[in-house]
Amino acid sequence: MRVTPRCALVAAAFTLLAGACSSEPPPPPPPPAATVATPLQRDVVDWDEYIGRFTADEDVQLVARVSGPITQIAFRDGRDVRKGDLLFVIDPRPFRANLAEAEASVASARAALANAQSQAGRGTELLGFDAISREEADNLAATLRSARATLAGAQARRQAAQLDLSFTQVRAPISGRISNRLVDVGDFVTAGQTELTRVVRINPIRFSFDGAESFYLKYIRQDADGERRSSRYAANPVEIQLADEPEFRWRGKMEFLNNGISPDTGTIQAYAMVDNPNGFLVPGMFGRARLLGSGTYKAMLVPDEAILTDQTRKLVFVLGKDNKVAPRPVSTGPMVEGLRVIRDGIAPTERIVIDGLARMQPGMVVTPRKGQIKARAKGDAPIARPTTAPAPAQATAR
Repeated sequence: MRVTPRCALVAAAFTLLAGACSSEPPPPPPPPAATVATPLQRDVVDWDEYIGRFTADEDVQLVARVSGPITQIAFRDGRDVRKGDLLFVIDPRPFRANLAEAEASVASARAALANAQSQAGRGTELLGFDAISREEADNLAATLRSARATLAGAQARRQAAQLDLSFTQVRAPISGRISNRLVDVGDFVTAGQTELTRVVRINPIRFSFDGAESFYLKYIRQDADGERRSSRYAANPVEIQLADEPEFRWRGKMEFLNNGISPDTGTIQAYAMVDNPNGFLVPGMFGRARLLGSGTYKAMLVPDEAILTDQTRKLVFVLGKDNKVAPRPVSTGPMVEGLRVIRDGIAPTERIVIDGLARMQPGMVVTPRKGQIKARAKGDAPIARPTTAPAPAQATAR
């Protein structure tokens, strides 16, 4: 029998269709891979960060204490001075003359007193012989008392003249750094009115800042619980970073915490003392400070990219039974060694997904790959901002 091409084509099609109907369906794809690891554990302390400025520990405004023309300026602007150094001289000649006059008054009063004592002594003797009346003796005694008072007044005026003369030499009241002169030689200065210059003490130097009420409440509760002593009673450590510095290299200790919270700003004033032997730090300089914000506690650390955000919640995917993953809300903290602190929400032995999160869905079965969380930096990572307070915080491992 002759087979036409059309019949052959139809037969081949039926053969292929029959083969396709008899083959088995392809196997399902394997579960997606996910890298999992247990959290890294560290003993850490929190650091709360503040913005502030350096201020002088002592800031003395020098004002003329006597009037007269400036005859000498004995310092260079902006230099360091020591307590007692001569700074200005006000024309002393009128005050020397006043002192000489006061000395003469004292001498005259002494002579008058000596005479009054002699007269009173003789009067007492004569009264015993009834040679003078009681009234005359009383007058001599009164003259003696008046002479003593006159001498005391003359001595007081001499002391005032000596002080005025000493005030013509304006000396540094403290050791520190002097500002620029505000008067020149020949200028007339008025006692109690003319400002001459300023001297500041900058070793040690203050770092002044304002703290949020929320942090203050945290600190006093920690003090009550014995976790961390309040800076009102303890010199808690402070670390400071300048505007152009990558690290917190300056070290200080808390010195002052104000006795109340400002009703206008809702903050409390505080300052720390920082050693400044070379005078590098100057008043007005800006800085960031971090203050010990907790006692030592054990924290779990995970990579920041292992944490997802669901509106206001932070989530991690935890590997459970049958290799199923489930989201778990967690409470996060600051960065330590390049990793994020997990305060609660997971157990130290639980395995969390640290890679492949983009494909994760709740209840999904995965193929787990064992990973390991390692510290990424010895120093602290960028600042973390807590959601409960306006200022950021950091932590360091112990």
